[in-house]
Amino acid sequence: MLRVVIYGRVSTTVQDYERQVNELTALAEGKDWSVVRVFTEKASGAKSNKERRGLSDMLEYIDQNDVSKVLVTELSRLGRDTLQVLQAVQALNEKGVSLYIQNYGIETLNPDGSANAMGQFMITLLAEVAKMERRLIRERMASGYRQHIQNGGIVGRKAGFRKSDEQMRTQYVEVIRLLKKGYSFVNIHKITGTSINTIKKCRQYIC
Repeated sequence: MLRVVIYGRVSTTVQDYERQVNELTALAEGKDWSVVRVFTEKASGAKSNKERRGLSDMLEYIDQNDVSKVLVTELSRLGRDTLQVLQAVQALNEKGVSLYIQNYGIETLNPDGSANAMGQFMITLLAEVAKMERRLIRERMASGYRQHIQNGGIVGRKAGFRKSDEQMRTQYVEVIRLLKKGYSFVNIHKITGTSINTIKKCRQYIC
């Protein structure tokens, strides 16, 4: 039975990584993998790998124990910066440990321990695409805000005002799209600038 460890990360203290751990535990059970340790931490994905205690503890554990795979729910759990992600992947590769990314069902090593070229390529590509997507969304949001002001729009709303469902779907189309893709509230807030409360309200429009 393959021995695996789970790595879960959230960005802020108000988030919980329980969902990540539960999903990965269920994944391991379904594949008949043995979960030998779970590593979790609350740390910004923008922090360097050396600043993230949970990641460092996991790598140290792998050095001293027999581990075949590291399981994460999505690539962004390793970090938001492409270089940081690739450094973490390289550290695991050098230890002969494969990184399994649940939401894409890909991993970095083949069963014989050799590098999975397609997996490595996909990880690099996904990290860059995610970085580009965050930048484009911020630019679109900023452009829309400027256009709104130029057209005489007013920032904020009157007390007691409530947007219609159609207005919510139109104004927060990016938020709803990111929710459908499984992004966390905090990541969506960082990408779009939308408040956490509004993002929570947008959950009802996921279908």
